[in-house]
Amino acid sequence: MSDTATSEHPEHSEPGAGAADEHHDDEGHAHPSDWAYVKIAVVLALITALEVFTYFETVLDWGVALVPSLIFMMIVKFYLVATWFMHLRFDSKLFGRMFTAGLVLAVGVYLVTLTVFEFWV
Repeated sequence: MSDTATSEHPEHSEPGAGAADEHHDDEGHAHPSDWAYVKIAVVLALITALEVFTYFETVLDWGVALVPSLIFMMIVKFYLVATWFMHLRFDSKLFGRMFTAGLVLAVGVYLVTLTVFEFWV
Protein backbone atom coordinates (compact mmCIF):
# COMPACT_ATOMS: atom_id res chain seq x y z
CA MET A 1 0.00 0.00 0.00
CA SER A 2 1.11 3.52 -0.59
CA ASP A 3 1.57 6.10 2.15
CA THR A 4 -1.54 7.97 1.06
CA ALA A 5 -3.67 4.85 1.44
CA THR A 6 -2.51 4.29 5.02
CA SER A 7 -3.02 7.94 5.97
CA GLU A 8 -6.55 7.91 4.56
CA HIS A 9 -7.43 4.62 6.22
CA PRO A 10 -5.73 4.45 9.61
CA GLU A 11 -7.27 1.04 10.35
CA HIS A 12 -4.94 -0.39 7.71
CA SER A 13 -1.82 1.13 9.20
CA GLU A 14 0.72 -0.72 11.28
CA PRO A 15 0.00 -1.33 14.96
CA GLY A 16 1.40 1.47 17.06
CA ALA A 17 1.82 3.77 14.08
CA GLY A 18 0.05 7.01 14.78
CA ALA A 19 -0.90 5.96 18.31
CA ALA A 20 -0.17 9.46 19.50
CA ASP A 21 -2.70 10.78 16.97
CA GLU A 22 -5.46 8.52 18.28
CA HIS A 23 -5.52 10.07 21.77
CA HIS A 24 -6.89 13.59 21.88
CA ASP A 25 -6.85 15.49 25.16
CA ASP A 26 -9.13 18.23 23.90
CA GLU A 27 -12.40 16.47 23.19
CA GLY A 28 -14.09 19.55 21.77
CA HIS A 29 -13.81 21.63 24.91
CA ALA A 30 -11.17 23.15 27.12
CA HIS A 31 -10.52 21.29 30.35
CA PRO A 32 -10.04 23.28 33.53
CA SER A 33 -6.64 23.44 35.11
CA ASP A 34 -5.58 21.30 38.04
CA TRP A 35 -5.75 24.41 40.21
CA ALA A 36 -9.47 24.78 39.41
CA TYR A 37 -10.08 21.24 40.66
CA VAL A 38 -8.12 21.99 43.85
CA LYS A 39 -10.23 25.10 44.46
CA ILE A 40 -13.47 23.15 43.97
CA ALA A 41 -12.21 20.43 46.33
CA VAL A 42 -11.47 23.07 48.98
CA VAL A 43 -14.96 24.54 48.56
CA LEU A 44 -16.46 21.06 48.92
CA ALA A 45 -14.41 20.46 52.08
CA LEU A 46 -15.57 23.78 53.54
CA ILE A 47 -19.22 23.01 52.80
CA THR A 48 -18.80 19.57 54.40
CA ALA A 49 -17.24 21.18 57.48
CA LEU A 50 -20.15 23.62 57.62
CA GLU A 51 -22.60 20.71 57.38
CA VAL A 52 -20.93 18.90 60.26
CA PHE A 53 -20.79 22.11 62.30
CA THR A 54 -24.46 22.81 61.56
CA TYR A 55 -25.49 19.36 62.70
CA PHE A 56 -23.39 19.12 65.87
CA GLU A 57 -23.54 22.78 66.92
CA THR A 58 -25.54 23.12 70.15
CA VAL A 59 -25.26 26.83 71.00
CA LEU A 60 -27.72 27.97 68.33
CA ASP A 61 -31.08 26.27 68.17
CA TRP A 62 -31.65 25.56 64.47
CA GLY A 63 -35.12 24.16 65.03
CA VAL A 64 -36.96 23.64 61.77
CA ALA A 65 -34.17 25.32 59.76
CA LEU A 66 -31.74 22.44 60.35
CA VAL A 67 -33.01 20.02 57.70
CA PRO A 68 -33.60 22.64 54.96
CA SER A 69 -30.12 24.10 55.51
CA LEU A 70 -28.51 20.66 55.29
CA ILE A 71 -30.53 19.84 52.15
CA PHE A 72 -29.46 23.13 50.57
CA MET A 73 -25.78 22.38 51.28
CA MET A 74 -26.26 18.86 49.89
CA ILE A 75 -27.69 20.28 46.66
CA VAL A 76 -24.80 22.75 46.30
CA LYS A 77 -22.26 19.95 46.77
CA PHE A 78 -24.09 17.71 44.29
CA TYR A 79 -24.08 20.54 41.74
CA LEU A 80 -20.35 21.19 42.16
CA VAL A 81 -19.41 17.52 41.92
CA ALA A 82 -21.65 16.88 38.92
CA THR A 83 -20.59 19.95 36.97
CA TRP A 84 -16.85 19.89 37.67
CA PHE A 85 -15.73 16.37 38.51
CA MET A 86 -18.26 14.61 36.28
CA HIS A 87 -17.64 17.20 33.52
CA LEU A 88 -21.32 18.01 33.00
CA ARG A 89 -20.32 21.64 32.64
CA PHE A 90 -18.64 20.74 29.34
CA ASP A 91 -21.15 18.15 28.06
CA SER A 92 -24.51 18.38 26.38
CA LYS A 93 -27.28 20.25 28.19
CA LEU A 94 -29.33 17.05 28.01
CA PHE A 95 -27.01 15.36 30.51
CA GLY A 96 -27.32 18.31 32.86
CA ARG A 97 -31.10 18.14 32.65
CA MET A 98 -31.03 14.40 33.39
CA PHE A 99 -28.90 14.95 36.49
CA THR A 100 -31.15 17.81 37.60
CA ALA A 101 -34.20 15.58 37.21
CA GLY A 102 -32.43 12.90 39.26
CA LEU A 103 -31.58 15.41 41.97
CA VAL A 104 -35.17 16.67 42.13
CA LEU A 105 -36.44 13.09 42.33
CA ALA A 106 -33.94 12.16 45.07
CA VAL A 107 -34.77 15.23 47.17
CA GLY A 108 -38.48 14.57 46.68
CA VAL A 109 -38.18 10.96 47.82
CA TYR A 110 -36.07 12.06 50.80
CA LEU A 111 -38.62 14.69 51.83
CA VAL A 112 -41.49 12.23 51.52
CA THR A 113 -39.54 9.78 53.69
CA LEU A 114 -38.99 12.50 56.30
CA THR A 115 -42.70 13.28 56.38
CA VAL A 116 -43.45 9.60 56.93
CA PHE A 117 -41.34 9.60 60.10
CA GLU A 118 -42.70 12.95 61.26
CA PHE A 119 -46.40 12.80 60.54
CA TRP A 120 -47.40 9.16 60.06
CA VAL A 121 -46.08 7.68 63.30
